[in-house]
Amino acid sequence: MPALSQAQCLIVPGEASYRTRTEAAVPDLLIEQIAALEALGIEQLRSRWVEAYGRPPPPCSHRQFLVRGLAHDLQEDTLGGLAPALRRRLVRLAGELDRHGGDALLAAPRIKPGTRLIRQWHGTIHRVTVLEHGFEYRGERHGSLSAIARAITGTRWSGPTFFGLKTRRRGNGKTHG
Repeated sequence: MPALSQAQCLIVPGEASYRTRTEAAVPDLLIEQIAALEALGIEQLRSRWVEAYGRPPPPCSHRQFLVRGLAHDLQEDTLGGLAPALRRRLVRLAGELDRHGGDALLAAPRIKPGTRLIRQWHGTIHRVTVLEHGFEYRGERHGSLSAIARAITGTRWSGPTFFGLKTRRRGNGKTHG
């Protein structure tokens, strides 16, 4: 991992979603610690993993996996982890998964009113605001994201897929984006 430049950002947990911080808001020590991970050998990385997570890394973990996991741990320790509300939601989702299987996680995502969805399509930025009942796009109300995606592209699209809320599936069941 090369040293971070002023133009780069770190992705850090915040509130109920992710936000970015520019390097100016990231302590120099953290940047140095993350850069130093690249110089460590695989055994040193495994040892650091045990220190950070209290257990050995998964079997067959490759070097970049260890570096990224340790970098995430350093960022979380320095900049903060997941918000309590998001932690509670993840625990609730894990319970639903245990009780109902994978179908519980395939349900449509819940998007809070006021959320803005932004998508670039053929060089044009499209902004959609989530309403209590429906969506607003270019000053008009729409009942579904699919209707908005169709208006933008001229073809049938899954609205949640078009706006990045779920992944597309190929005919063979594999995801692609």
